[in-house]
Amino acid sequence: MLSKTEVKYIQSLGHKKRREEEKLFLAEGNKLVAELIREIPGQLFRLYATEEFFQTHPDAEKIPVKHIITEEELQRISQQQTPNQALAIINYFPVKEISKLENEWYLALDGIRDPGNMGTIIRLAEWFGISNIICSPDCADIYNPKVVQATMGSIIRVNVVEKDLYTFLADQQIPVVGAVLGGKELSSFKFPAAGVLVIGNEANGISTEVMRLLTHQLMIPRFGEAESLNAAIATSIFLWEMKRS
Repeated sequence: MLSKTEVKYIQSLGHKKRREEEKLFLAEGNKLVAELIREIPGQLFRLYATEEFFQTHPDAEKIPVKHIITEEELQRISQQQTPNQALAIINYFPVKEISKLENEWYLALDGIRDPGNMGTIIRLAEWFGISNIICSPDCADIYNPKVVQATMGSIIRVNVVEKDLYTFLADQQIPVVGAVLGGKELSSFKFPAAGVLVIGNEANGISTEVMRLLTHQLMIPRFGEAESLNAAIATSIFLWEMKRS
């Protein structure tokens, strides 16, 4: 049976300040936790799961610190409205530093604050073969439980680093392409072999200083009356055009 102290500690990892102090984050759900156990078991700090989860995922036995809990206990420690069998506390991933950009496409996120968008964009990056994402400091925390959940496991395989975008991109020698209202029509642009795709803030777009660094301003043509596109949807369209050009 989980103690009140342990429940309180687990719940506290839902807050960014506590996560950064402990260098630990939460991952939930049958599928996601099973994927973490399969791919990076050494990163798991603690595992809390129902008896059914342990029965159907024998690999979970190799996690050193694990607890069989009831559905009621899972409900108490979960950050989700409908918990599903397992919750894991994970050590922060080692940072894979990025310095010089070359020979591939990178994704740069400028002020993406919505956790759902952030997680979905990480998932999209993996789908379209983007290995590295550079985030401005005001982006949503990638270890936010909603971000982790929205990545559907892609957070394991996509490297995400935080940088001052203007300072970092100003030193690079490859094209910097941005999603901008009023830019050149996306479908008419021939993407080069390498570059940086910048996606801006949900409400305000790309910041003024980063806009100055764009070598190409591109837009998705609008056929209706909607004011704008969701950042994750726009990212998916840009990445598809990039891969097919």
